[in-house]
Amino acid sequence: MDRKRWLVVLGVATVVLTVVPAIVFDMRLERTGGPGIIGLEFAATKARASHILAEWGSEGPRIARLSLIVDYAYMISYGAFFTLAGLATRDLARARGWRRLASAGAVLPFFAAAAAMFDATENVFLLLVVGGHGGDAAPLIATVCSAIKFTLIAVAIGYVVCGLARRARGAAQRLSVATVPREGGRR
Repeated sequence: MDRKRWLVVLGVATVVLTVVPAIVFDMRLERTGGPGIIGLEFAATKARASHILAEWGSEGPRIARLSLIVDYAYMISYGAFFTLAGLATRDLARARGWRRLASAGAVLPFFAAAAAMFDATENVFLLLVVGGHGGDAAPLIATVCSAIKFTLIAVAIGYVVCGLARRARGAAQRLSVATVPREGGRR
């Protein structure tokens, strides 16, 4: 399969794995009166994590555990999708002579894969927290990994969006030049 087809498959998987868990897991966690899984990601302390688990009640930890396990498939999809999209952006930038975008493409596409790795590490520590293990360090490590993950993926997405915007701007300029009448009313 070529890169374009992988982007389509991974893009669909990323959308599905963004929407379905939010509906199935996060809404159920929020109905318990506590926060969704992101609240646990940023708990940072054992006391705050324990408070969240108590808010969730007896059913919450089971839902959170399932959410965290399903999240591993999401990591693969978004990590691969935005890495490939970043590489496609870099390749387009090189082909069109967009030097700054091409230069940034030496590193930025790989931020998505790194984000997925931090996400995986975060989930290991969150699973420990949900299981009542990990002591004082687990919530803090999960929070640090979560913050790094969100930063890296935001940069990776921003790089792809910049490439799309540059491509759209170029297409709009070509279109406007093609439709402007030349002297004498001829095109």
